[in-house]
Amino acid sequence: MLAAPARGRAIASSSSVVTLPSFLVPAFQTTTAARHFSATTNRPSKLGTTPISIPPNVELLIGEPKVKKDLTTYLKIAKRTVTITGPLGQLALEIPQFVHIDHDTVARKAVLSVEDRAIKQQREMWGTTWAYLNRHIMGVSEGHTAVLRLVGIGYRASIDTRPEKEEYPGQPFVCLKLGFSHPVEMGVPLGMKASTPQPTRILLEGINREELMSFAAQIRRWRRPEPYKGKGIFVNEETIKLKAKKIK
Repeated sequence: MLAAPARGRAIASSSSVVTLPSFLVPAFQTTTAARHFSATTNRPSKLGTTPISIPPNVELLIGEPKVKKDLTTYLKIAKRTVTITGPLGQLALEIPQFVHIDHDTVARKAVLSVEDRAIKQQREMWGTTWAYLNRHIMGVSEGHTAVLRLVGIGYRASIDTRPEKEEYPGQPFVCLKLGFSHPVEMGVPLGMKASTPQPTRILLEGINREELMSFAAQIRRWRRPEPYKGKGIFVNEETIKLKAKKIK
């Protein structure tokens, strides 16, 4: 008795050709190269390709690459230091070796570029370096400011001196009354100015925006804005969305 072959199974022998059902043919075809999730090409950074205007009273000095230890990865990386000098002071910025600055002293412009646009890290640092350099140029020429608003009953601020606590001669202190049993006293970092145009306003001025906003965040940490009554210390145009009161 001859057994009938299984339905849908391919019959193979040494001299015959293997036949497959039509629905299995795509699975045995040669695989093509895997497609990337994004089919777009690597585009240059919009910020990085934008020329930076340098004011007439600001000078850039680009140093030679030097091997330094990175504070995050602890690896030795070659970096170059860019020194920005202006009427308000001097700042230094460390940039990676693969970021190049084309400084046109006649047109008073600086254009940034990277060695290989296909590398993700270089594209990321392209725009980041542009933003830091632009802020440093603005800082030494015009300066940066931060305004803190004290919102709350009895919240007050003043600028006083504390000779027994000062870290450098003539250091001013920001004295805050924020509803605690004691006043909060914070020393102003070197190279920064603080004033109180109003009892509930604090004006911070400096050339380094990173240090300026860091000190503003330290002051804000004493009374973060709360969402029920809207009280706290607000930095610049900061707002908070109020929540409905809890009803028992």
